[in-house]
Amino acid sequence: MSFHQAVINFVLIRRQFDFRGIEMGRWVTPEERDRAAVNFHQALEDLMTVLQGPELLISLRGTLGLQYGKGGRPGVAAHYVPATRQLSLAKNAGAGSLAHEWFHAFDHYMGEKMFYQISSSRFASESWLNDAKLQLSRNKQPHPLNLLLAECFKTIMLNEQGNEPSDLFKASRLADQKLKIVYYAKPEEMSARAFEAFVEDTKPTSSFLVKGSRHSEEAKMGLYPQGEQRHQVNQAFQNYFSLLGRALSQI
Repeated sequence: MSFHQAVINFVLIRRQFDFRGIEMGRWVTPEERDRAAVNFHQALEDLMTVLQGPELLISLRGTLGLQYGKGGRPGVAAHYVPATRQLSLAKNAGAGSLAHEWFHAFDHYMGEKMFYQISSSRFASESWLNDAKLQLSRNKQPHPLNLLLAECFKTIMLNEQGNEPSDLFKASRLADQKLKIVYYAKPEEMSARAFEAFVEDTKPTSSFLVKGSRHSEEAKMGLYPQGEQRHQVNQAFQNYFSLLGRALSQI
């Protein structure tokens, strides 16, 4: 029986994608759990299609855990916890947040794999901005895939010439100044929002995966890539994930 013919539930999702674990909050009813499973499955299948990669990419080789309706924070629809490598979606407000939080998990997973001697809590995007040294392979060259991911971060955070902050960076910094916070201009947050835009532009069927990178209030504030920068960011992600997906599919 194929996954598509089987009854979709979280047991099937865990087996198919090899997630480290999936936890439900104590207030999630069986009906809510079953509905969420269908939404999660559709979103994860869409994400696989966008990334042109296998299930092990989605679960980050079985290291990623999922939570639904558990471990939430007041006013936060979804979050990723680096210390436990868990992606959590709130019961009533997490729809549309999966792509953003998945990229946080991926960004964190790639930190130690992309950069030399950094803390296990660091994100790859943050390390790139802080000019950490790329890991070298046996022939003393960075891996071609890591160079492509570095190019993604460059198109997100710098202008086309690579010598000034990008429009996305400027808009994010302005939003932080207005709100008196440090959030939107964090490299890992800019990267996750840029990834959302990339995913949404592929027109996935699942609004549980992503929504809001074009017409939300944040989009109007310039907090997602726009115009030519958006095109370049999308192309950079496409170049990276198509090659990564091909490599992982051969394992």
